[in-house]
Amino acid sequence: MAGSMTICFFVVLSISILLSWTNPRGETLKSFSLSPLYSSTQSASSSNEDISGLRYDFYHETCPQAESIVRTHMARLYSDHNNVSAALLRLFFHDCFIEGCDASVLLDDSNGDKNHSIERQAIPNQTLRGFDKIDSIKEELEKACPGVVSCADIVSIATRDGIMLAGGPFYPVLTGRRDSIHSYFNEALAAIPRPDDNITQTLHLFDLRGFDERETVSLLGAHNIGKIGCEFIQKRLFNFKGTGQPDPTIAPDFLTEMRMRCQDSNRTTTRPSSSSMASLEMSESAVGMSYLQALSSSISSGAGFDTHYYQSLLSGRGLLFADQQLMANEKTARLVRAYASDDGSTFRMDFARAMMKMSGLNVLTGSQGQVRRNCSLPLIQQFLR
Repeated sequence: MAGSMTICFFVVLSISILLSWTNPRGETLKSFSLSPLYSSTQSASSSNEDISGLRYDFYHETCPQAESIVRTHMARLYSDHNNVSAALLRLFFHDCFIEGCDASVLLDDSNGDKNHSIERQAIPNQTLRGFDKIDSIKEELEKACPGVVSCADIVSIATRDGIMLAGGPFYPVLTGRRDSIHSYFNEALAAIPRPDDNITQTLHLFDLRGFDERETVSLLGAHNIGKIGCEFIQKRLFNFKGTGQPDPTIAPDFLTEMRMRCQDSNRTTTRPSSSSMASLEMSESAVGMSYLQALSSSISSGAGFDTHYYQSLLSGRGLLFADQQLMANEKTARLVRAYASDDGSTFRMDFARAMMKMSGLNVLTGSQGQVRRNCSLPLIQQFLR
């Protein structure tokens, strides 16, 4: 199993390098060099372990059925709620973007103190969905292998499996993460990108976590699944930047279309915009728009994990201001055009690479952190119950 996963990793890496040179329409991407997924691919070839301490098939001896349990459970969840993929992708992003992939966003470390704010209560996190889905997977794993599989690994594996179920690319997920004993309320307030950020701010926040322009543009392509909730669009439609007017860059016909789907709530929301990868709704009945709906009827697009997000931006039909801002920067606009112009293979490969990189951000391994038995509670509170 470990050997086959290692082979798959190098197949993915080799193909992605080839695809990064040029796209089928001839628009070069070579100038946008990608950082290594990890600091040394050579070390990965000589060992099954990444420099962060993560490795392939970490649970081979302690819980060999772990990834199979996650995969089977995700398939059941997806059959009932196909927007679970978008919900978990957003949950994964919010977790990893703040202090690394450590399941801190799942944690209630308040110990009953109402004056202690937890990460999931931060404004950007208040519309997160999927906590119960992670809990249900954790329950199954606890029955099979008590106290072995971390919540952080569950989030990373389930997100990858959800992306595949939605038609997205496979990418290997290294395992061995451990769970944080702290949540990070203030950090989540300050550092999650917002849907109304301009391109400079968006690129800055991703750059702080080691993502270049190409990786940032590919990660934002996650908006091609799920819906953008109306609460994240309304200010742009009715009170852009506090002007009492819509965003003047929205084409009149598209403004009318969006307003029909997202009518003015006529109330002041106390919840400002969340993240630029943070507005994907899970419910099929959620009020909002998808990027498939944003496309004009003259543009053909499949219904799966493809490039319709980038096609929408080329047509000036970005739902979020931060998304449409990708066309306001020369480098990111070139990437949008390149992703939109081929059959989706370049985007899918770049997205897979960027997701692998994100899943390794500032992970806890070895003796760091803990493995929670209940994803919402640190071990000390679980023992006191």
